[in-house]
Amino acid sequence: MSEQTQIYDIVGIGIGPFNLGLAALLDPLPDVKALFLDRKPTFSWHPGMLLDGTTLQVPFLADLVTMADPTNPYSFLNYLKEHGRLYAFYFYERFHIPRREYDAYCRWAAERIASCRFGVEVTQVSAVTEAELEAAGSEAARRGGSVPVASRAMVPTLAVAGVGNEHGKVADVGIEHVGKVAGVGNEDRRTDTGASVSGNRSDPDATRELYRIETVGSVGQPRVYYARNLALGVGSVPHVGEAFEPYLREGSVFHSAQFGDRLEQCRQARSVTVVGSGQSAAEVFLHLLNGQAECGYRLDWLTRSPGFFPMEYSKLGLEHFSPDYTSYFYNLPPARKDEVRSKQHLLYKGISAGTIADIYDRLYELTVDGGRPDIKLLAHVDVQAIEPLAGGGPGYRLSCRHTEQDRAFEHETELVILATGYAHPVPGFLEPLRERIRWDAQGRFEVEPDYRLQLNGEGGGRIYIQNGELHSHGVGAPDLGLGAHRSSVIINSLTGRDVYPVRERNVFQQFGVASGREEG
Repeated sequence: MSEQTQIYDIVGIGIGPFNLGLAALLDPLPDVKALFLDRKPTFSWHPGMLLDGTTLQVPFLADLVTMADPTNPYSFLNYLKEHGRLYAFYFYERFHIPRREYDAYCRWAAERIASCRFGVEVTQVSAVTEAELEAAGSEAARRGGSVPVASRAMVPTLAVAGVGNEHGKVADVGIEHVGKVAGVGNEDRRTDTGASVSGNRSDPDATRELYRIETVGSVGQPRVYYARNLALGVGSVPHVGEAFEPYLREGSVFHSAQFGDRLEQCRQARSVTVVGSGQSAAEVFLHLLNGQAECGYRLDWLTRSPGFFPMEYSKLGLEHFSPDYTSYFYNLPPARKDEVRSKQHLLYKGISAGTIADIYDRLYELTVDGGRPDIKLLAHVDVQAIEPLAGGGPGYRLSCRHTEQDRAFEHETELVILATGYAHPVPGFLEPLRERIRWDAQGRFEVEPDYRLQLNGEGGGRIYIQNGELHSHGVGAPDLGLGAHRSSVIINSLTGRDVYPVRERNVFQQFGVASGREEG
């Protein structure tokens, strides 16, 4: 049995909102062959936090495509039209849509974009030259395989165990070159700086490197894909402190990302403590607060932050989540970038004013007519250690310190919910490319303005990063409102043309000055 496998112009690894948006904006381009892979069986976006009453913190225009191309069929408004909800949304009269509806919208798009494939886990990515592929294919043919060679556009390769047969033998697999976009297949290729590269060598692609992407399917079948370029969109993972790590397996200490799956456990507990700050902590606390009178548990919220402060949401403050500020921030010295970000927590780590108001209003209702609910909110608290309660009973003792008073105290609770944020670890499948990738002094990716990772050597394809460049591009990196802009920049870089024009000036304020005297 033979199978035709293509060399893709770009393969995206991970299908969250950002890579899904990239897939949606690439979908109308016939000259770019793209593939996107995700190990989950279907699209899902923070499933443990799809709580009733929660909404996005950005307007619905921050969908997959609208800020780049409002006419794209994968817009949120077209989703509403397809589901007969346009008038319902019209009368809804809100900019911020329910989080559950955003998840449903993304799932709708993912099911319709042909380049998206779920249930495929990437295990390793390495580099291989086309000459090596050709040699491998020749060896396969010598052993009895029939490698189709129809034209120069055909490059044979070895099959992978489980691809094309059921016994792990070498199958007859051809690799077809597709996609005629600048820098990814044209004879007149261009370098990263836009300079033309001559295509008149005897075999111009012989030393050109591809990315070899090893995967495992949902039922364990291995398969290999090849790509000229990559887009990393693997997202973030729940972060907990080292002190809590050993207790996660016990089931009574868990991250807020699992909250939706642990609701019944919380309802049955005698006491619940939320540890952390930000919107996730506030939403978990509010949900538990609304059920506290019925369930009767003691409810505590401990945060290291100096208070339960609102996220910056003024109109001029929001302009920091713009292409203009991203460009300004990128051009700051690296050391200054870290200093600036350390002072910007309320731009992206605070609590929405609406959630704070809902919490306060509920607390007020619970204290009507002398009510004294067993609830505590305490800021300036550093939780330093955790240990099981003595005697083997359910629960834990938290060793804490009030940082402003510099006073130690202990806190006992049955359940601990850690709303301690998310981390962006380097994916293990990149290990074979570690020496090729450039890292900064803190072990983070060195990233170009167009979201390419800086690489050592020549001849290799590009690796684009999505939501892994907070340190280089600023606070807008995880913001849904800039996702379509970043995809536009990546697509324009990939194709060498302005498929989606990007404006230099988008906001009213100016973030920096040119060298010399600034004219008034």
